[in-house]
Amino acid sequence: MFKRRRKLPISARIRECLWPRAGWRRSTRYIFHRVARLPGTPYSLAAGFACGAAISFTPFVGLHIVLSATIALIIRANILSSAIGTAVGNPWTFPFIWIWIYEVGLWMGAGNPRNLTKPIDFISLFGTTLEAFLRFDMVYLLQAAWPVWWPMFVGGIPTGILVWLAFYFSLKPVLYSYRINRSRRLSRKRLHKKQDAKP
Repeated sequence: MFKRRRKLPISARIRECLWPRAGWRRSTRYIFHRVARLPGTPYSLAAGFACGAAISFTPFVGLHIVLSATIALIIRANILSSAIGTAVGNPWTFPFIWIWIYEVGLWMGAGNPRNLTKPIDFISLFGTTLEAFLRFDMVYLLQAAWPVWWPMFVGGIPTGILVWLAFYFSLKPVLYSYRINRSRRLSRKRLHKKQDAKP
């Protein structure tokens, strides 16, 4: 369903992710139809997508799909829908997301901006944090990563909850209406086929 006959090369996939050839509006509609046609109830699809969107507002970069699937499994939501929902976090939105949850975390009292001597390069930080984690470099993790990661984690909790609620309550009625309209269209098509088949 919705798969290309010919797979795009890696460079084309990256370019498509950064700037879709079909345009953002058409790409958004494509994502909606992809979610709407998944098997499951409007609740499971909406809740699953909301899980993916909400987890994008956390600093667990690289684990978003796994974490969203885990939460979706717990609340009995659609796991595939949760994976699609992580598309809310993308190269265009991540800079705004990271700055937002970091500032919210500071506002909530987590961390101290005075400990930072220069502006935060989030992309470089996440890359070096992953390398330090794989090397078990606890000195770097505690001195460089933790002062930034902790406020982002704290700020991501209330933000993620609000994002989940916003996507769930906006998507569920739309998916419900989509299912009803699609069922009616299919019923009319079947009725027309029966009428045409009559001698």
